Amino acid sequence: MNSNTFRMPAAALLATGAVALLTAPPASATGGTPAGGEGKSGAVVLRTGLDVGLLNKTVHIPMKATLNEVSAPATAEKTALTVTLDGVEGNQPVSVLRADVATSKATADKTGAAAEANLAKARVHVPGLPLLSLIEVEKVTSKAVCEAGKKPVAGANVLGTVTALGKKVTLSAGGPTKVEVPGVGTVSLELSSTQTTSTTAAAAALRLKVAVNPLNLNVAQVDGEIVLAEAHCESPTSPAPTTKAPDQPDIKTQTGTGTTTTAGPGSGSGSGTTDANLAETGGGSLTPFITGGALTLLALGGGALFLTRRGKAQ
Repeated sequence: MNSNTFRMPAAALLATGAVALLTAPPASATGGTPAGGEGKSGAVVLRTGLDVGLLNKTVHIPMKATLNEVSAPATAEKTALTVTLDGVEGNQPVSVLRADVATSKATADKTGAAAEANLAKARVHVPGLPLLSLIEVEKVTSKAVCEAGKKPVAGANVLGTVTALGKKVTLSAGGPTKVEVPGVGTVSLELSSTQTTSTTAAAAALRLKVAVNPLNLNVAQVDGEIVLAEAHCESPTSPAPTTKAPDQPDIKTQTGTGTTTTAGPGSGSGSGTTDANLAETGGGSLTPFITGGALTLLALGGGALFLTRRGKAQ
């Protein structure tokens, strides 16, 4: 199995007087749109924000760790997480989570964003309780999808049996389920929380609020929160619609009713206008020739008639 190991020195925290409870914020969806036009997404299989108090020192050590936390585009498939805390369990690595399947995936582009986290056959431990699992689950999943132009959706599922502090738990959607073990502590389990807005979505399959007092391996108490299978996304900015006006035909405005304009020879612009419903009566450039030809024919006709009559008279 793959594993991640973190070391957090208690001496440095004591020197600075740091006494803090590091808890991750719940899966939430907030308004707004990402810059650059692309969507955003992320997923994490397990997230811890715990405060570990030690018996032999007046100090609290924050234990903040994640498994398979990704931001788009990325995938992760590690199945084990160990954390080393100075002064806890003989400075040996604490096995926080072991699972048969632990995957997370996130994608994003200008068409949409999506993220999902899956966990199967998983066992979660906290410092001071190495032999007793804080929680065991068969399968938990979460998914968030934000497509451009569509309402984001989010969903989470807890499948199969769930065991907390050695007790089988029946989860309820109506509110958190509380498990208490005398001499050990309490665990409050919240089932499948989801949240969406017009542009974002977020889901967490299982959220645990932890308050245990193991009084073992130098651990006095462990308080905080653990989240299993978390996914979130943000829609890409929708491109501004480009509406192009349809091409208009090249139509020239025409005025006048039944009129035509003709240009005389040699003139730069026509000036003669005639009514199309009336016969042309004005003189034109061919009128002298037509008149001369008619007179010539008339003279020839008259001469021929004169010669014909004269011949008959003789």
